[in-house]
Amino acid sequence: MFQREFALRLVAKPGSKLYCRLSINTQLLARVDHLMKVGRNNFRPPPKVESSVVRIEPKNPPPPINFQEWDGLVRIAFVRKNKTLSAAFKSSAVEQLLDHNYRVHCSLHNTEIPENFKIAEKIQTVLKDTGYSEKRARSMDIDDFIRLLHGFNSEGIHFS
Repeated sequence: MFQREFALRLVAKPGSKLYCRLSINTQLLARVDHLMKVGRNNFRPPPKVESSVVRIEPKNPPPPINFQEWDGLVRIAFVRKNKTLSAAFKSSAVEQLLDHNYRVHCSLHNTEIPENFKIAEKIQTVLKDTGYSEKRARSMDIDDFIRLLHGFNSEGIHFS
């Protein structure tokens, strides 16, 4: 049993106003069902909030995803869930993080980085190639984020 607002965030679907990082991460790792509302009048003394009962069934086996990578991508996308992904990835802090991770990845795999390399161009290329450049995090489902993560990882861009 959870506070109603929290329970509704757990079960929120893409496009819903309540859809957020909590929703997508919970639904990645578990099946979540809203079972019933519990009114405040069922308690003594009555609380100031409504409650809901939610069933959370962990997926077994869990999906074969590096959760740190996944969470890094989802964090960036949901900082401003109404912004397009293209705009969300233009933040200088995001570009610095991904540039650093890209350089570490290249050094570990003995890959040479071109002299005129710009991470911002590579990020925008991946977003365009995957077709998510103009999408917004609030409307993307788990499969969309998995495809996007795969697109970034296949280009050597990592989030952890």
